[in-house]
Amino acid sequence: MIGFHDHPTALHTIQLRRRRAAPRREGPLGGSAAHAVASVGAQRTRIKICGLTREQDVDAAVAAGADAVGFVLYPPSPRYVTPARALELARRLPPFVTPVLLFVNESAAKIIATCQDIPGATVQFHGEETPGDCDRIARPYLRAARIPLGAAAAGFDLVKYAQDYSNAQAILLDAHVDGYGGGGKAFNWSLLPPSVNAHLVLSGGLNAANVIDGILQVRPRCRTLAVDVSSGVEIHKGIKSAEKINQFVAAVRAADEQFAKSNHVPVPAT
Repeated sequence: MIGFHDHPTALHTIQLRRRRAAPRREGPLGGSAAHAVASVGAQRTRIKICGLTREQDVDAAVAAGADAVGFVLYPPSPRYVTPARALELARRLPPFVTPVLLFVNESAAKIIATCQDIPGATVQFHGEETPGDCDRIARPYLRAARIPLGAAAAGFDLVKYAQDYSNAQAILLDAHVDGYGGGGKAFNWSLLPPSVNAHLVLSGGLNAANVIDGILQVRPRCRTLAVDVSSGVEIHKGIKSAEKINQFVAAVRAADEQFAKSNHVPVPAT
């Protein structure tokens, strides 16, 4: 009697399955280089639209496919909204779109109270907050890193900064300008370290015209990359343009496609 394993058709099927299941060894990461690129390319760049002050702008960001929207709770900012106003706007958000509350050197008590009124909010620290200050809030948070403009960007130790704020959900990269809360200026992305063991959010002077270049330069340097835009989708400070939001989102998606089709294998995070 011929057993199952002696049957030529069955044996061929088992060998074929084993070949399909066996890992490919061609690439440096344990698989083929093409597979590594495809895997990284499949990571969608997440998008945050910040500095929202109007209902129609919140609705436009959601309709365009934003993953998060930001509310600035820093009174000197021209995009400032009160906690009560932030709550009104956040109530318009559908599930899985995250409200982000931006604070600058605010008291822990006020931050905690505001977060209690807006469930599911992420906190963005944009001042001189220490790791202890950030951790004390006991909420998911982003920590802004203020990158110097010009050649001085090379002197900013982003690797150490990310280690110091290792409990942050991500490190948000913004240009160091006078004041706080973002100045709509872009720093030199090419001077960032080649490998940072953190999730990064690229911000500062982004718009539909330059975000593709920013993503292609910064994405290989970190674990994952998101982008954050404010002035780049505005008509006036605090007043967004639905058309510009849509153009920005389309550019980010174009960058994802371009990255996926490229032959660039990202530097492993250290």
